[in-house]
Amino acid sequence: MKASEIRSKWLSFFESKRHHIEPSASLVPHNDPSLLWINAGMAPLKPYFDGRVIPDNPRITNSQKCIRTNDIENVGKTRRHHTFFEMLGNFSIGDYFKEEVITWAWEFLTSKEWIGFDPDRLSVTVYPEDEEAYKYWNEKIGLPAERIYKLDENFWDIGEGPCGPCTEIFYDRGDKYGDLSDPECWPGGENERFLEVWNLVFSQFNHNKDGSYTPLPNKNIDTGAGLERFASILQDVDSNFDTDLFIPIIERTCEIAGVKYHVNDEHDVALKVIADHIRTVAFAVGDGVMPSNEGRGYIIRRLLRRAVRYGKTIGIDRPFLYELTSVVGEIMGVYYPEVVDKREFIERVIRTEEERFHETLSEGLVMLSDLVAAARKAGTTEIGGEDAFRLYDTYGFPFDLTEDFASENGMTVDREGFDSAMEAQRERARAARQDTGGMNVQGGPLADFTVKSEFVGYNELVTEAQITAIVHEDSLVDLVGEGSRVLVLLDRTPFYAESGGQIGDKGTIVGNGFTLQVEDVTKAPHGQSVHHAVVASGTVRKGETVEAVVIRSVREDVIKNHTATHLLHKALKEVLGDHVNQAGSLVQADRLRFDFSHFGSITPEELTEIERKVNEQIWIGTPVVIESKPIAEAKAMGAMALFGEKYGDIVRVVQVGTYSIELCGGCHVANTSQIGMFKLVSESGIGSGVRRIEAVTGRHAYGYMEGQLDLLKQASALLKANNNDVPKRIEALFAQVKELGRENEQLQAKLSRIEAGSLEQSAKTVGDVTVLSAKVSAPTMDALRGIADELKAKLPSAVIILGAVQEDKVSLVAAVSADLVKKGFHAGKIVKEAAAHCGGSGGGRPDMAQAGGKDASKLDEALKLAEELVLNQSNVI
Repeated sequence: MKASEIRSKWLSFFESKRHHIEPSASLVPHNDPSLLWINAGMAPLKPYFDGRVIPDNPRITNSQKCIRTNDIENVGKTRRHHTFFEMLGNFSIGDYFKEEVITWAWEFLTSKEWIGFDPDRLSVTVYPEDEEAYKYWNEKIGLPAERIYKLDENFWDIGEGPCGPCTEIFYDRGDKYGDLSDPECWPGGENERFLEVWNLVFSQFNHNKDGSYTPLPNKNIDTGAGLERFASILQDVDSNFDTDLFIPIIERTCEIAGVKYHVNDEHDVALKVIADHIRTVAFAVGDGVMPSNEGRGYIIRRLLRRAVRYGKTIGIDRPFLYELTSVVGEIMGVYYPEVVDKREFIERVIRTEEERFHETLSEGLVMLSDLVAAARKAGTTEIGGEDAFRLYDTYGFPFDLTEDFASENGMTVDREGFDSAMEAQRERARAARQDTGGMNVQGGPLADFTVKSEFVGYNELVTEAQITAIVHEDSLVDLVGEGSRVLVLLDRTPFYAESGGQIGDKGTIVGNGFTLQVEDVTKAPHGQSVHHAVVASGTVRKGETVEAVVIRSVREDVIKNHTATHLLHKALKEVLGDHVNQAGSLVQADRLRFDFSHFGSITPEELTEIERKVNEQIWIGTPVVIESKPIAEAKAMGAMALFGEKYGDIVRVVQVGTYSIELCGGCHVANTSQIGMFKLVSESGIGSGVRRIEAVTGRHAYGYMEGQLDLLKQASALLKANNNDVPKRIEALFAQVKELGRENEQLQAKLSRIEAGSLEQSAKTVGDVTVLSAKVSAPTMDALRGIADELKAKLPSAVIILGAVQEDKVSLVAAVSADLVKKGFHAGKIVKEAAAHCGGSGGGRPDMAQAGGKDASKLDEALKLAEELVLNQSNVI
């Protein structure tokens, strides 16, 4: 059975059990700083589990793409370690529990219609105290007691928060994978015969702060099964790497390298590493993660470079990983179209990174040569572990290549020191890593509040409503007094709740004898609008009839920016390429901010074109049509889904003529002409492969342009020119400054010659060594070097030390003629000694060096010290 069939059967089975199929989320967690990557099927569903959001359907199933990188070194060396994998899951948010999930698991695994495992090959483990699960397996399913194992570790607990027992299902792969006489050959033991295929977690307790456990008010189910493991069993192959999820990648790599699979163990490891890592890199880049030196980008860079290094071990000495992107798409594109749709962009990113790493390898060899030379000079035949680790960690230079190079030069590498540095880095990472656990404590005053609230703010900014709930100091209350900060829910509201980058509305809620100032609006767990407000006057009571009023001017500014954001998104795709995707946004009244994926800088000409395209749509005056449609129909129309947003079966489609069409729940203008003007304010890179544009519209764009004109007027007044002549006047001033600079250089040269002429007579000679040490007047270091050059011409065999004071700081220059360099005099050492006396430092070549100091009062002493240093050395010579 193909992996794609297994995935399809899983989703179809649970859909038949009335589960909602949740699409795979991006590998980059949305609004979850506790995770670096989505690392489990449950991870993107955390808001459902902890009660922040109530799902429309409490039964959910998914096939979630995941990344885990805690065991990178084991990838390729074991049958089942991966950095990228798919987790199949089914979840219950306070709906069904143990009996249903155990019954369905058995049905799915053993029914011929679905997976069709031989029931006699299945065993399970349970928590010893979980008699309920044991009973269902033994009495309802009919699993013999000898195939039900009680294990203390079958308890899922990550500290404070929901936790509970679990049951794991194992498949017996047969005698060729292990002898039952081996004491470790049993479900849960260290063996290859009994393969865990599914883990069912029964989240029924809350782990409290004091360490105690109490029953949860709402019990949940969280299960996970590895698609790759299912495939290895159903395709009857030795390891996950021999399934149809990996074999096409391995075969293509073999073609490129000219090697064969399953012939050479070392080659096999390399082929598996490459197959695993290219899947991870392709999917991560497809989700907007660019290789970089920090965070997720660093992990992707490390994986890519690791794959390149393994490519070298099978004879591939050129960029090749990018060629495997299309193979990944052929395998995975049926369920993950992003790796097909973004193939060209992914290939470009990977190829660029590969080419850079090949350059890095060349640079690393140069650094290694320096390390070898330094080691020999120090009288050792070992390269330090810290040095090897720095090459590995900072420059990506593999340790084994360092060892190979050292061996070729008759040296060794301190492996123990390298391992120690590596472990120290891991400890730092562990200490910095936040809790990656699943869920917070259930509850909160609105967790069970289900009274509906109707949003009417698309068409109304003022409406009559009734207060349905008041929250004060984290408790539901019936009344609050003046000055209180409260959360208020209404049965209908014109206030937009912050979502999709658009900020929440501001305004007032006015009732009989009281006024609430609304400062922000967010979403409650059941989707109602929560008004964050201050009681400006009076006493507020639950059930009161009120008038809810949104500040019109603020909303109008916000909707101009929101529609402009859609136009900007489209313009970016037209100018920069279809690879551009939203990576975040902020829509406020006074500005908009748009983050997007783009590999490379943006030219001024491109920015001008982007701005022009947005304004063209404004000048045209295109109607903005907003309709609700089934999501399949909306996507067929070509509607773009926005970053991090979740969509239901019916979606809101915002269409700007034939130019832009996106899924969006936000508020917009009725016609693009209402935006008035769009003006880019700034563009910058905010991370590897992510850029940010800030812009203004409407009256704020007018204000920005007026500010720019005021600056132009100030400049023209200072230049005594009209606005149109400012560029020409500035060019003329630049030319004048350049000419004055040339004249200054000529005058400085004359002064240097004059100064040098007067100094020549003060040179001292001891034996056959002439030394000149003097304090001179030189406004810059360049002028000081000029005087030294003039003196070198007049004194062909001499040591020259000059010093000057510039704004209470010291500049020093030393020069040594070639004949005296051969005798051991060194300009860098001389000037370093002098600078140290002035509280500074410096150095340079034996023939010419410069330095700086902080204490100008010590310059005369420093020059005398340097002169004595030279004279003493000349006496020795």
